[in-house]
Amino acid sequence: MNVLIVAAHPDDEVLGCGGTIARLAAEGNRVSILILGEGVSSRHENPTDADPALLKKLHAQAESVGKFLGAQDVSLTKLPDNRFDTVPLLDIIKIVETKIETIKPAIVYTQHGGDLNIDHALTFRAVLTATRPMKGGCVKRVLGFEASSSSEWAFQKFSPVFRANAFMDIGATLDKKIKAMSMYDGEERPFPHPRSPEAIRAKALACGSVAGLSAAEAFEIIRDMQ
Repeated sequence: MNVLIVAAHPDDEVLGCGGTIARLAAEGNRVSILILGEGVSSRHENPTDADPALLKKLHAQAESVGKFLGAQDVSLTKLPDNRFDTVPLLDIIKIVETKIETIKPAIVYTQHGGDLNIDHALTFRAVLTATRPMKGGCVKRVLGFEASSSSEWAFQKFSPVFRANAFMDIGATLDKKIKAMSMYDGEERPFPHPRSPEAIRAKALACGSVAGLSAAEAFEIIRDMQ
């Protein structure tokens, strides 16, 4: 089965579904990762001040992380970090549509639409449009994932509010998820930050307890066509 992960930034794919990627890949599924944003320029008042070497390093890390988790390919399209609202939505949709046409995924995982981060919200909107249920379409299932330090920091004040109604058992791949996050220099934070190893583990254990599992990642089913 072909599976596509659409993330806004390098590390969102790990935070939201790193354990799921590792499990699906280990089970023989073809997992592809599409990362829309370049992930660096928002650290500067002027985006052109971003260090090209840092950008190159981050993207190399994203490719290494994808390979480590078992993904078949990682694509980075380098939209402006935290400035997706300066890009015509149609352009973002076309990027996602092109990837879908290429790999023909049955399942798409993407950012939750009610996140604090504007890039996450627009990624969700683009994916929802690109996967609209047309006759003959390949995408049968679309799921939204949380991204630590964005989803929970919206404090459920933005619509749609995340409602977990699907869980993936990642008891066997949680350590791999945490290791993958550590491969992103500068993205991991010390506890009690939500992107700390301790917080990532605690979140997985808490999600697991909801579903009767040792550890889990939670998702919201956006559309499921059987």
